[in-house]
Amino acid sequence: MLKEKQIVLGVTGGIAAYKAVELLRLLTKAGADVHVIMTSSAQEFVAPLTFQTLSANPVHTELFNLIAEREIGHIALADRADLFVIAPATANVIGKIASGIADDMLTTTIMATKAPVLFAPAMNVNMYTNPIYRENEERLRKHGYLFVPPEKGALACGWEGEGKLAAPETIFEAIVAALSPQDLRGQTIMITAGPTREEIDPVRFISNHSSGKMGYALAMNAQRRGARVILVSGPVNLSAPDGVELQSVASAREMQAAVMGRVGECTAVIKAAAVADYSPARRSGVKIKKKNAELSLELVKTPDILAGLGALETRPFLVGFAAETGNLAEFAAGKLKDKNADMIVANDVSQADAGFHVDTNRAMLLFRDGRILECPLMTKDALAAIILDHVAAETAARKND
Repeated sequence: MLKEKQIVLGVTGGIAAYKAVELLRLLTKAGADVHVIMTSSAQEFVAPLTFQTLSANPVHTELFNLIAEREIGHIALADRADLFVIAPATANVIGKIASGIADDMLTTTIMATKAPVLFAPAMNVNMYTNPIYRENEERLRKHGYLFVPPEKGALACGWEGEGKLAAPETIFEAIVAALSPQDLRGQTIMITAGPTREEIDPVRFISNHSSGKMGYALAMNAQRRGARVILVSGPVNLSAPDGVELQSVASAREMQAAVMGRVGECTAVIKAAAVADYSPARRSGVKIKKKNAELSLELVKTPDILAGLGALETRPFLVGFAAETGNLAEFAAGKLKDKNADMIVANDVSQADAGFHVDTNRAMLLFRDGRILECPLMTKDALAAIILDHVAAETAARKND
């Protein structure tokens, strides 16, 4: 995800400095090469050796410490960085940078870089709401600096309110977004995810094994790339990515209503949900008791949402999914034609490493013009990125036509 990315992590003096250790762990696990700069105040809270051990790089604390024989430290770091992240960022360091003050290793390096800079503020609530601080943040935003807003909660100083450092996972996601192409900015993409449930009675339903992981990976990646994302999700045990508009549904008819009600807002729709094909003809209002050796259920077809989208006179770019257990190319090609889709993502869910409830997938991408792309085993996050590469390219081509 962040493989070979050069990230400079600035740590300033605050009790939240310990959370920067967890952020560093997330970054290195994702493949980033992280160089840490600590202010003198930050060293009062966490020892530099902690960051050096986890990053496998020297920790920079002094302005004129040479990295190599001919390299000035702050210039070398400024030049090599793909992104600067300041977490936690105190009111003091934000004020200094907003005023053009460069009097230590961190502020001097930031002043010298052309890389994007992301601040994760952490401070007392009264400091955060102080008009002088607000002006400083707004000034930096106008110059293109990025911010991860702090959370509300109990602060170390005893106050309650805004100022708590955002969770390391939230900052990590903002980092990935800052380093992602913004090729979907200005687009609205609807993604369906998870299973549907077709109720038999108040305690039983017909469903399938979909976990929603593929759809949620698509939603996260689309949001990272600047899209406005509408996520229509069946029942899953997943949290919606920050910034995504979640609309929860249960049945196929509820999903149909949600999708058709908002399709007019969208430039693309990705139908990753595993919608139940059949529903009980009649739902019992009370629990059906076990009386006989056998029980027969009359089933009726549920709405075909993908076909309904494909039949629209004016429709967005349309991506369908085909979860099969054999004859992948044949069935996917048939679905592409029958549903009038622009692209089908087909996968064999009978494979243990590429079916439901796992974090990996392999797929075959089929396009309206006859192209077929084989995607080998990879994480669902990586597959989501490939799918969105094609969505971005195809929607851009449509816009230019």
